[in-house]
Amino acid sequence: MTADLNPGLVLIAGAVLVPLLPVVLRAAWMLLLPAAALALVVSAEPGAHGVLPFLSYDLVTFRLDALGRVFALVFLLATAMSVIYTLHARDPLQQVAGLVYAGAGVGGVLAGDLVTLFVFWELTALASVFLVWARGGDAAYRAGMRYLIVQVGSGVLLMAGVIVHVAGGGSLAFEHIGLDAPGGLAIFLAFGIKAAFPLLHAWLVDAYPKATIAGTVWLSIFTTKLAVYALARGFAGTEILIWIGVAMAVFTVFYAIVENDLRKVLAYNLITQLGFMVTGIGIGTELSLNGTVAHATASVLYQALLFMTIGALMLRTGSARITDLGGLYKSMPWTAAFCIVGAASISALPLTSGFVSKSMVLSALGHEHLFVPWLLLTGVSAAALQFCGLRVPYFAFFGEDRGHRVAEAPASMLAPMAITAFLCIGIGIAPGLLYALLPFPVDYAPYTVAHVVNQMQLVAFSALVFIWLLRGGGYPAALPAENLDVDVLYRKALPAAVGWTMRVFGPLDRGLRAAATGFTRHAIAQLYRHHGPSGTLTRTMGAGNMAFWIVLVLAVYLIIALGAGVEPDTAASAAH
Repeated sequence: MTADLNPGLVLIAGAVLVPLLPVVLRAAWMLLLPAAALALVVSAEPGAHGVLPFLSYDLVTFRLDALGRVFALVFLLATAMSVIYTLHARDPLQQVAGLVYAGAGVGGVLAGDLVTLFVFWELTALASVFLVWARGGDAAYRAGMRYLIVQVGSGVLLMAGVIVHVAGGGSLAFEHIGLDAPGGLAIFLAFGIKAAFPLLHAWLVDAYPKATIAGTVWLSIFTTKLAVYALARGFAGTEILIWIGVAMAVFTVFYAIVENDLRKVLAYNLITQLGFMVTGIGIGTELSLNGTVAHATASVLYQALLFMTIGALMLRTGSARITDLGGLYKSMPWTAAFCIVGAASISALPLTSGFVSKSMVLSALGHEHLFVPWLLLTGVSAAALQFCGLRVPYFAFFGEDRGHRVAEAPASMLAPMAITAFLCIGIGIAPGLLYALLPFPVDYAPYTVAHVVNQMQLVAFSALVFIWLLRGGGYPAALPAENLDVDVLYRKALPAAVGWTMRVFGPLDRGLRAAATGFTRHAIAQLYRHHGPSGTLTRTMGAGNMAFWIVLVLAVYLIIALGAGVEPDTAASAAH
């Protein structure tokens, strides 16, 4: 029976017991859950498991293949790191929400049919929103509501697409779908919302920075990578994804470079990295899909590491804003070192995980002679090194000293940071460990002279520009205000439009409602007057009065009948 159990359900079911356990046992139990789920993944044979009859279809609740396996493995590894990182909060709500969220992510990448995918897809939304709300406050509540509406909307769109797809003769099996299939566009857009496509991305940069310290780490791992997996499974080779991915990578640079909140900087950079993955899916070759999966794995590690380091700063200083930080390498040297490792990985420096994964996508573009996308993504790589690889560690730890004298991050934070940093470097030094897990055979060598020289030229150029701008006072200043993105449409424009409408049409609305209310009250009064307990049509009469009126009516009838020439007997008979 356990061989048929989707490993994600282990995390979900086990999370229920977390609040009931004493604190001394809670940590061990939470670490046991991803270990047990990992054992199920490793021991399971490739193929369909947990087949359940549903109407006239079979649901494959657990399907293991090369693509799903690598995502499940990195999700479970990241779950263990996030569990350790969450221990400092001692908040059962965050711990339960995180485990259920992780379980839904694992379940989604191992789902073999579209209905099972939908269930886990929606569960990721319902569980993860509590990681935003757990922070407390009006801002977190509002951001969580916006996040939930968008995420649930993605699920509704997915289910609508599935219904149309099946009604049009498609299969429930979660395989390649394509835009031309019935319901394919709706499913594509549902995946695109969670993948943070341009104009559909604002939920990410709105909610992630408003989550709890540990919640942002959890959020950076599962939702968007589940969407990347779904796109790779259902829409590999869809050419429009090349340009969507390039757009994702390019436009975020302009926001991140002036953003003051470092968690929002990392949120924008997360979209940048997603752009590389989406581009790889659009190319659709074995090299590009391997590059997408490798980069998703590397991104999970270094994005989580960077969010962990900024979370440690928030814990000690109470802020993640550039204008509040600086000089903290003296107080938090280990956190600073781990931040540098994450920044080096996100900048794709040689000997880091980012280098051995991102170069695969760029090489795939070159092999397909897609020069313009290659040029744009190469430029984005240089810019990402600027606004994230150099800017984040410098302004957080080495910029102007703001006078913070704080303790180093607690051990429960340093331990997962150390393990994740080790993996970032380990994969960079021995990429074969990662390449062996990829869905297609790998015939790719990242450490060629051309690759290394080209990347080091980008690094040197970006570093020189950064230093020159910094020393010359030309580096763009971080804006202390909240920078609105396309969310201005529903956070500012929509309320303004509603307010204008109420001001213009308010008097007419009030007049119509007053007239309708007055008419209704008059009608009710008239009905009550005639049909109420003492109304004219409900008044009771005595037997004598009734007999008098009956005789009077008959007399009038007889008089009318005689006047009309009708025989009295006939009239009487008719009256009778």
